Amino acid sequence: MEKRKIEAENNIILNIFGSFDENIKRIEELYRIKIVNRDGEIVITGEEAEKAQSLLEVLVHEAKKGREIDRKMIDYFADELNDTLPEQVEKISSDLVCMTVAGRAIRPKTLGQFNYVEAIRENTVVFGIGPAGTGKTYLAMATAVSAFKNHEVSRIILTRPAIEAGENLGFLPGDLQQKVDPYLRPLYDALYEIMGSDTFAKNMEKGAIEVAPLAYMRGRTLDNAFIVLDEAQNTTPEQMKMFLTRIGFGSKAVITGDTTQIDLPRGKKSGLLQAVEILSDVEGISINRLSERDVVRHPLVQKIIKAYEKYEAKKEKEEQKEKQKPNPIDRNRRYRR
Repeated sequence: MEKRKIEAENNIILNIFGSFDENIKRIEELYRIKIVNRDGEIVITGEEAEKAQSLLEVLVHEAKKGREIDRKMIDYFADELNDTLPEQVEKISSDLVCMTVAGRAIRPKTLGQFNYVEAIRENTVVFGIGPAGTGKTYLAMATAVSAFKNHEVSRIILTRPAIEAGENLGFLPGDLQQKVDPYLRPLYDALYEIMGSDTFAKNMEKGAIEVAPLAYMRGRTLDNAFIVLDEAQNTTPEQMKMFLTRIGFGSKAVITGDTTQIDLPRGKKSGLLQAVEILSDVEGISINRLSERDVVRHPLVQKIIKAYEKYEAKKEKEEQKEKQKPNPIDRNRRYRR
């Protein structure tokens, strides 16, 4: 029977153990080991004590940074440690993108998110592709705010195509700006949280921040700007080419999208899918794919994404089988001959 020990201050141990030892019970359940607290020392006993030790060392690291340890964090790090070395996990959790106006640290929470943020820092054009809840837009905007605050760019431009789930702008009330505002609301909300409404409003007035539908980008050259194109799966090939050719000197562009939620008319190819196909080998362009493992919303969201992927794969397989069936009319013709 293997035994491992970790030393830590009492306040750190109390945080890790949780109310009524609920956190430790979860770790014991995951690794089928026994954990006890012996005067400032966490003692782990069991066949998988080494794995549990790696997880607890990461949790101690997080607790020392003042983070509250809960079941969600335990499940995430336990899952991440299956494929990632403990020192890499600590590196991920130590990477600070920026601070919100309320003093909350924005950090990548998964290896996929960490690689995505690194790609944004190192490349001129970055594609972030993945399902809902993977943080692809929020992290892009947080990185944009960080670059703006550090004077790496002089303005932030956020844009979206005004096509959402089959809705038609013509049926919405108000003038053009009022029609497109609902489509841009998620971008406004994220900026309010990161920058604060007053700072956001002041920078909007000065023109340092611009939130606009994609159609407004036509004919412009965007120099010294951090540009985020969100919901890019709903761009046409023509729109995507137009956007990519707007990038000027000193600028950086991040294109985000979910290729499983394309709302374009049937038969119309997504500009995002085409761009990834065309630009995959171009230097200075990074294509990052996030998966359900990178979802940081409610755990049920991961299960929903997996269920849809399974359903769509099954449906595609059935459609392929249907296409391979011989046409009954052709068979009848053959028999008549």
